[in-house]
Amino acid sequence: MGRGRGQGSLGLFLGWPRARASFTRDPPSWPGASSREGLAGASTAHPEFWGRGLGGAGPRPRAGQGGSMLNRVRSAVAHLVSSGGAPPPRPKSPDLPNAASAPPAAAPEAPRSPPAKAGSGSATPAKAVETRASFSRPTFLQLSPGGLRRADDHAGRAVQSPPDTGRRLPWSTGYAEVINAGKSRHNEDQACCEVVYVEGRRSVTGAPRELSPGQGLCFYYWGLFDGHAGGGAAEMASRLLHRHIREQLKDLKEVTHESLVVGAIENAFQLMDEQMARERRGHQVEGGCCALVVVYLLGKVYVANAGDSRAIIVRNGEIIPMSREFTPETERQRLQLLGFLKPELLGSEFTHLEFPRRVLPKELGQRMLYRDQNMTGWAYKKIELEDLRFPLVCGEGKKARVMATIGVTRGLGDHNLKVCSSTLPIKPFLSCFPEVRVYDLTQYEHCPDDVLVLGTDGLWDVTTDYEVAATVDRVLSAYEPNDHSRYTALAQALVLGARGTPRDRGWRLPNNKLGSGDDISVFVIPLGGPGSYS
Repeated sequence: MGRGRGQGSLGLFLGWPRARASFTRDPPSWPGASSREGLAGASTAHPEFWGRGLGGAGPRPRAGQGGSMLNRVRSAVAHLVSSGGAPPPRPKSPDLPNAASAPPAAAPEAPRSPPAKAGSGSATPAKAVETRASFSRPTFLQLSPGGLRRADDHAGRAVQSPPDTGRRLPWSTGYAEVINAGKSRHNEDQACCEVVYVEGRRSVTGAPRELSPGQGLCFYYWGLFDGHAGGGAAEMASRLLHRHIREQLKDLKEVTHESLVVGAIENAFQLMDEQMARERRGHQVEGGCCALVVVYLLGKVYVANAGDSRAIIVRNGEIIPMSREFTPETERQRLQLLGFLKPELLGSEFTHLEFPRRVLPKELGQRMLYRDQNMTGWAYKKIELEDLRFPLVCGEGKKARVMATIGVTRGLGDHNLKVCSSTLPIKPFLSCFPEVRVYDLTQYEHCPDDVLVLGTDGLWDVTTDYEVAATVDRVLSAYEPNDHSRYTALAQALVLGARGTPRDRGWRLPNNKLGSGDDISVFVIPLGGPGSYS
């Protein structure tokens, strides 16, 4: 497709080392644990568990086989004692970092941080790597083993932020996160904050090509990745997407043209998605993720969003939306048009038309409201046999779904996602291309209280833009303008405000409404003040 250029250096799943812990793998959660997936989420979440019992011993014994079962249990215990308690290892991809550095018999309360890189000479036993499921958190959090355990605690839900050790994130960026209330085993959000250098690419004669007045240029990069049906896609994107952007910027003859930078970012998203498709089996890149990325380059901020995360600028009390959510409701017409042009994607199970409710067989021949890919309003049509199929887009608000399965329409990954009890793939309806909005920092005089707030949907599900702006004013006014910790304090306040406090009936907000039970991740990027752009 002409988009594989520059992939040689990105083929390996590498990146900064991450704080990581290893735990004995649990049985799979009930399908559809993610709010974005229905029952079909089980088809990609933990494929290794299907077709076997929880202990991997095969089918259950029939009635009357109690003695045989007892003998099998005795044999299994004897085998475990003699073999050290680990099942035979499965093949391991050589490109991935070791998922665990603890010995096979290590207890779940002993996570290691960080893991050894592939090829580093680690003596980690293969069976320890294969029998343990790992999770990781952003490196800049600098979590100790105890900190990893607290970050993974669904009951306490402690807010995590980078330590105040004098090493600040670029632009004194604030960050905070908290794990979900139990909807998934680990925190499936990931984050990345980098300063990326783009070297000038040399021609055949060896002379450097001009990218800027120097030999290259730097861009600042922030990314939030909200995973679903597993955290593999989010972790891979957090490690590699900025590298794809760097490679695309290398190809540009002129980076001062806004449209070329936007195209480079869009192309990078597609290349990232294609890499996930190629490597999803060997690297166990399960599920998918929404991606919200910010790039600062030559005085302009580029905000790229694919999914239901959100970015807003709060400037002198004014709210400036920098993204919009992509859901089955907001992209209904695009989805319906694709279903109309390629009916084979719908099989014999779905219709591209939308009705106010599910059509019943007894309503054949009657007139009912409907709308298609060309309509924003509603009209009447006579119900035909094909209209009894399930609608491509159904539900409202957070319950809206594509093919009754997934609640976001743009993002990365989800290459294995299929309709429940069907072979119909859903990926053709999901776009990896982001919407990119540009904000020119040089056009305004910014003060230290002007910020760009990025948040995953765990924040926005229970918090409005106006409530965020009020929190920005309340928290920042309590700090001196030159106090760099103010932005971390603001990120923590936003996360705490969305999480709520534990009560008898779950996590509650001050108004007694339910707090967010989702993973919550927030970046606060200051747009003004001393040293912001240095």
